[in-house]
Amino acid sequence: MKTSMRYVDHGTGGSAAVLQIKEGPLPQPASGEVLIAVHYAGVNRPDVFQRSGSYPPPPGASAVLGLEVSGIIVAKADDVTAWNIGDQVCALTAGGGYAEYCTAPALHCLPVPEGLDLLQAAALPENYFTVWTNVFDRERPWKEQTLLIHGGSSGIGLTAIQLGKALGAKVITTVGNAAKAAFCTSIGADLAINYREQDFVQEALTFTGKRGVDVILDMVGGDYINKNIWTLAPHGLLVQIAFLQGSTTQIDALPIMLKRLTITGSTLRPRSIAEKAGIARSLLKTVWPMLASGSCKPVIHQVFPLAEAAQAHALMESSTHIGKIMLKVR
Repeated sequence: MKTSMRYVDHGTGGSAAVLQIKEGPLPQPASGEVLIAVHYAGVNRPDVFQRSGSYPPPPGASAVLGLEVSGIIVAKADDVTAWNIGDQVCALTAGGGYAEYCTAPALHCLPVPEGLDLLQAAALPENYFTVWTNVFDRERPWKEQTLLIHGGSSGIGLTAIQLGKALGAKVITTVGNAAKAAFCTSIGADLAINYREQDFVQEALTFTGKRGVDVILDMVGGDYINKNIWTLAPHGLLVQIAFLQGSTTQIDALPIMLKRLTITGSTLRPRSIAEKAGIARSLLKTVWPMLASGSCKPVIHQVFPLAEAAQAHALMESSTHIGKIMLKVR
């Protein structure tokens, strides 16, 4: 095996232009880890935030960007028994995905779903771990629920739309243009609201006969927080997973009391190995059969060579894409 590898370096941070290929030593699997020869890596918003200096990696994580990969296991720690050398996997990583080789906890690896290839598999972990644990891995009567998803054309949004429909929910989403609206309805959204032209609060209330929606998945924040509260039905749930427009705003808290609302949220990366392993087990049991059956599928917008990571980040920041942006490593 090689002793060095190509990886994407972001130096001390900055614009997408700082990304460049460098050569460095192969990471070595620690206890409980495997070493993956990376074929594809997903590009995600947290990568952009880390590159720009606003999202440092957690203690002990690789400083190299990249939170999800697919590839082939080429080495493993002595205490890893669940996987063998040569197994094809996709994996959630704490960092290091923009490289020819990447380590990952064995417990965070999943098999490539039946019928999918390595490119499609690499598009799964970050979105499906995030959406499943925050929204769907909870007891709710989904066939009686209305779900509002902001940012429907993102990887997160498209994942949530498909899971919501697969579980029987009515799904509303917000998008920024007509093309994105059409795509979201084509994969299952019951209503796609162009937030540039329509008031999503009024549109959602009209759709639900003034009752409001049961669950909202939001990554926008800012003034959306208060709007979300007014949009929720009694006993509704607001799930916050990011704050693209900021985490502070002035809200009217009275509807929280009157409608008995729940507001929650989380970030995935800092969670413990055990917590993320639990999510992986739940996905394998419940969601991987959906992927194999075709009721859910990754949507890939564009694939860039590893050396063109800067262009991939520029596309991510433009928000013109629909679905996942991927890097081809080998």
